[in-house]
Amino acid sequence: MANLLQNCSFYKNDTLLPHQDILIQGKTISEIKPTAYAENPQNLVVPGFIDLQIYGAGGRLFSADPTVESLTIIEDDLLKKGTTGFLACMATNTPQVFNACITAAKAHWATAKNCLGLHLEGPFLNPKRLGAHVPEFVRKATLDEIKQLLEFGDGVIKMMTIAPELQDDDVIQYLLDHGVVVSLGHSNATFDEATAAYNKGIQTTTHLFNAMSPIHHREPGIPTAVFSHNKAMASIIADGQHLDFEVVKFAQKLLKDRLFLITDAVTECSSGPYQHVKKGDKYVMPDGTLSGSSLTMPQAVKNCVTKCNIDLPVALKMGTLYPAKLIGIENLTATIEPGHQADFVVLDDELNLKNVIFKGNLV
Repeated sequence: MANLLQNCSFYKNDTLLPHQDILIQGKTISEIKPTAYAENPQNLVVPGFIDLQIYGAGGRLFSADPTVESLTIIEDDLLKKGTTGFLACMATNTPQVFNACITAAKAHWATAKNCLGLHLEGPFLNPKRLGAHVPEFVRKATLDEIKQLLEFGDGVIKMMTIAPELQDDDVIQYLLDHGVVVSLGHSNATFDEATAAYNKGIQTTTHLFNAMSPIHHREPGIPTAVFSHNKAMASIIADGQHLDFEVVKFAQKLLKDRLFLITDAVTECSSGPYQHVKKGDKYVMPDGTLSGSSLTMPQAVKNCVTKCNIDLPVALKMGTLYPAKLIGIENLTATIEPGHQADFVVLDDELNLKNVIFKGNLV
């Protein structure tokens, strides 16, 4: 059965193509051609958003309730908000909680919709840069532990945030050799240590500027290492809470296609070690420590355009193409062209979400 998105506009190579019809056959874009009904109102159609770091949605924090039911609720809620692909993230926790999350993800894998796998943010972090992470669970990794973790994960662990200055080289190399995207984060690495980590193959950086050694005029820190490297990528939280919007603007000018958006979003939770409390447009721990955002991906993109003066086609790629490339799914989705999966978000003139189409069907 074919579906038709009529009289759309979308970006191709940063150029807006107006008055286009997108024909969908099953889950896939089969044809794009100029519309015969150009007098009708247009919709701005963009690829579905990819969020590589989100902890919960729909009232479920995955690590607090690590079940298939939770993942299903999170998936459905995120789909309605335009996120057609995401990594469910777990913060530093006990081995028992990590195992429960991995078990649930494996059980859900065969029927997963938009969950692309897991992002383990910890526990192999630097105690000096923990933010809201629980210090008693933080430790140095051993190679045997990493081998057991990936074997138990059976392919669902797609990304891991570590402090590389505290980890042995064989640990980092093992993760890279087994297809895990390794992100430098919650780290106190010096400029030289961070640069060495990127040169070893660490691909990206977790929430740039947050929970890491800062830029100082005599100690350039991790951000300067990212900016100076020719391959290192970084995620960023464009909510105006974790960073001032001027810093997001500054980072994008320097990193260009190496900077991508995450929400780092949580949900309210009153149990377990991460008891997130909503305070305005952010979440905090009971002691007031900033713990997560209330962002959605469409809002992050809109903030980049309206608050940071980033061009719309660039902001869209920060939430679609760039994260998709990092985890290797850019040939499946993230651009609108025949042969790609029909995952779309429809936005109005003010960049507000109108509709979501996932695998060819209206959500």
